[in-house]
Amino acid sequence: MSFVLPIRALDAQLNREPAPIAPIPNTSIPDTSIPDTSILDELPLPYIEIDSHGVITRANRATLELHPLDRGQLIGRIAWDLMAADEKDQSFAAYCSTLESGREPGVVLRSLCDRSGQFRTYEMHRKLVHDAEGRPTGMRMMCVDVTEAKKDLDEARGAHLVLESVFNSIGEAVIATDAVGFIRSVNPAAEKLLGFKAGALIGMSIEEGLPIVATLPAARSESIFTAWLERRMKGFATILDRERREIHVGISASPIQDKGNGSTVGVVILLREVEILR
Repeated sequence: MSFVLPIRALDAQLNREPAPIAPIPNTSIPDTSIPDTSILDELPLPYIEIDSHGVITRANRATLELHPLDRGQLIGRIAWDLMAADEKDQSFAAYCSTLESGREPGVVLRSLCDRSGQFRTYEMHRKLVHDAEGRPTGMRMMCVDVTEAKKDLDEARGAHLVLESVFNSIGEAVIATDAVGFIRSVNPAAEKLLGFKAGALIGMSIEEGLPIVATLPAARSESIFTAWLERRMKGFATILDRERREIHVGISASPIQDKGNGSTVGVVILLREVEILR
């Protein structure tokens, strides 16, 4: 058998078109750090992703229900456009600083415009997005509407400020304790009477912060504090100040009741200095 190919056959073999190379199947592992849009749309909370310039690159259905723009109008907008005017500059500066430092951001409160044109307060839970080399390239944000909770908190803070102002303005010394007899608050008049700053008194037991050496009417063998927990009492007493000097005072004490369940949660004590123990 001859193994010499005919010249024509050899020429055809050398000059033929190379066979097409079959594409290599994609065996790379999908980037699970970037949630699928369909999954994001199932989230009940607004979710937004922004790039390094603050441009919105992804938004889920909950975000679209919050904002009057549709997905096409929202994607590509600067995220700060959705915020209250007085928060834009601060938010942008904080974002740039976070990207530069590479530190994971904390939770912040931001005001976002809703479909009605009103601004609502959102707690924004944020996490940086990184490229393959670990450099921050953007941020993911999950938003929790805390408008009503913040309103309630602001009202409570306002009421607390009023109460604190009244408390500090009372001319008589006022001491409040918890249910086991530790001092929780005092007003300036109490600081002056006892010779301690509030920071030193708070946390002391009532026996340590307000030493009573005599009472009128005379106290029974039971603990004076225990009696105060059970009923309202008034009379006179001799107490010791920080320098262990005796001070004669008129004293009134009442249990503090929890309005919710009626339990006693502490005692409030009012003291006024008198010239002699009557």
